[in-house]
Amino acid sequence: MAAIVFLLPPLAIAQSADGAFINIYSARHYPTDEALYADFTKSTGIKINRIDSDDAGILTRLKAEGAASPADVILLVDAARLWRAEVEGLFLPVKSKILEEAIPDNLRAKRADNGGIPWFGLSTRARVIVYDKLKLQKSDVDSYEKLADPKLKGKLCIRSGSHPYNLSLFGAMTEHIGPQQTEIWLKGLVNNLARNPAGGDTDQIKGVASGECNVAVTNTYYLARLMRSSNPAEKAMVEKLGVVFPNQSSWGTHLNIAGGAVARNSKNHTNALKFLEYLASASAQNHFANGNNEWPAAKGINFDNPALKAMSGGVFKSEVLPVSAVGMNQIKVQQMLDRVGFK
Repeated sequence: MAAIVFLLPPLAIAQSADGAFINIYSARHYPTDEALYADFTKSTGIKINRIDSDDAGILTRLKAEGAASPADVILLVDAARLWRAEVEGLFLPVKSKILEEAIPDNLRAKRADNGGIPWFGLSTRARVIVYDKLKLQKSDVDSYEKLADPKLKGKLCIRSGSHPYNLSLFGAMTEHIGPQQTEIWLKGLVNNLARNPAGGDTDQIKGVASGECNVAVTNTYYLARLMRSSNPAEKAMVEKLGVVFPNQSSWGTHLNIAGGAVARNSKNHTNALKFLEYLASASAQNHFANGNNEWPAAKGINFDNPALKAMSGGVFKSEVLPVSAVGMNQIKVQQMLDRVGFK
């Protein structure tokens, strides 16, 4: 058998004077999170060792390492990947009154046989629609369904259909309107493309601002970054755009999540659980909102992010589908994408 070669770096272990530490595998590649790690260590004395990668790289490494894995905490940034890791047995279901009281039922996994919960959503990002205010009206694009309307032919920008953010949105649509209608809708999106899917969400926003397309789909934190930018060109770009939180008159806007779990083979699971509980605290939840423009997942959090408040008017209706159900649809959705030619 060929040797397994990891593209991720080895884990450098640091620990406190009393030996307390946790090892984190994180798909959260946000510089602003450094303050979270520092604050946790300062308040608990528990040192953090971290490896950063994308969701897929982390799951591949966990499976290859098996019982020998040093990972204690897993942080992922997509509902479908959290569900996949759960069904592959990579998480340790945990019992925590703090987490269960803070995180709503639909933003966490279902209870496991041992009574514990495999993973918890810790922040959310809404999947919204941006449009050219000079060429379209808000009413033209106020639902996801309208993105497939033939009158938008040649006007839509969107990233790859197989990207986890879109797989989760399409999985949610499958729950809302059923697989047959979802496939018809996906074909409508393909027919309306202004160009082949390419780039990330920021590229889709820029496509609308430049006139390459008239409407695009993005996660809110990409738009919020541009809204809060001090770059005059980016501020001017945002001024051309309208933003819609879709389906306010029906099931609400789709939310994707970033979430965390204790690794199945954690050697420090007590400290790992302390870290997850810390991420559900008011201070950490406010940091997700103010530092990285994400919506808090915990209940009753008041935050002060002017971009998030400006784009939503302070409040919006979000869908309340169980995130696990959305994840379960990913294979079905990928098959639909293949059939309709959505790259």
